[in-house]
Amino acid sequence: MPSAVSGRLSIFDRFATRVGDLTAHAWFFAFCVVLVLVWAPSFLVLGNIDTWQLIINTATTIITFLLVALLQNTQKRSDDAVQHKLNAIADALADLMEQLADQRPELTKDRKELQRAVGLETKEGV
Repeated sequence: MPSAVSGRLSIFDRFATRVGDLTAHAWFFAFCVVLVLVWAPSFLVLGNIDTWQLIINTATTIITFLLVALLQNTQKRSDDAVQHKLNAIADALADLMEQLADQRPELTKDRKELQRAVGLETKEGV
């Protein structure tokens, strides 16, 4: 439940969030474009096409690998937070339906179904 969420993030989680925030800006894309523009004419200096390609391939592979890991962490935490919110809304709606069940008996079946759906994300993965 939302009241049980501590809000404390580990050092890695804070770092992943910060990196995600930084890479989401237009300046990061501009930096990547500049990196490619600086790399492209470096062929004239290096002269060897294998070294020239190896430099950009290695740099982009390392950056991509690290960003995927960091952004996956951020995405999972965001998905978990949304799921907690949905569970809280469904739980509150089920409570409201229970209160209204005396006036509208057809809500009883729907309320039970809704209550079974709360926390379903943890049951589906098992």
